[in-house]
Amino acid sequence: MRATPLVLGLATAAALCAQTPPDFSGVYYPINPFGRFVGGPAAGAGQRQGPPPKPTASAPLADGSQGRRPDEPSLTPEYMAKWQTISKTLIAGSSQYDLTARCLPPGMPAMMSMFYGMEVMQNKDKITFFSELNDALRRVYLDGRKPSQKVLDDPTYAGYSMGHWEGDTLVVDTVAVRDDTFIEGITPHSDQMTVHERIRLKEPGLLEDRITVTDPKALTKPWETVKTYRKAKPGSGTDVLREFACPEGLSEAK
Repeated sequence: MRATPLVLGLATAAALCAQTPPDFSGVYYPINPFGRFVGGPAAGAGQRQGPPPKPTASAPLADGSQGRRPDEPSLTPEYMAKWQTISKTLIAGSSQYDLTARCLPPGMPAMMSMFYGMEVMQNKDKITFFSELNDALRRVYLDGRKPSQKVLDDPTYAGYSMGHWEGDTLVVDTVAVRDDTFIEGITPHSDQMTVHERIRLKEPGLLEDRITVTDPKALTKPWETVKTYRKAKPGSGTDVLREFACPEGLSEAK
């Protein structure tokens, strides 16, 4: 009799370990691409027709001329000065700091705004997020691998993402993100930035990504935001992403 609770506990643990994770696969469109904004179109509403506009017209990027919103990351004095430099450059008409206009990936976590939608591809070892905007790609490894020192010394736009399941929630930690990208908008970060995510289906077809950004050099405190995406229905005409051949517009960009 004394062993019964132990047996039940082991059985419960085994059942949890054997739980099949949810399937996130599909094409999604953002409900709140700018963070905490509540509302937005249904899946694929108002989707572009025809080829994407030239890069300088398509960049979903504010120039900072209206100042910083209170819900944006709180910057240290050093990185606030960097933000001001970036803003002045954009206001002057330069695309030096406009990654989209230069046909470069948005970087993490900015790419999870997925302005033009994203496709999620999933198997037991990894989940791949593909953003239509500039064909940006990131992989979340689920097989327990860790980044080597070589990976850490060679940061990328998407960074290196490691994930595991906690029940029905995908928990992801991302490191090694290039420090010439932005947290969101034109908010700079350092090479010490890490990104933590908790991704789950709030309900069928509604995916939520709770993001926490930590950066001891650039931020005075961790920054949190929530992204929500609605899944496109198969056969709706919005369940297939278009190719975003950004360099085709570079000759027209100013």
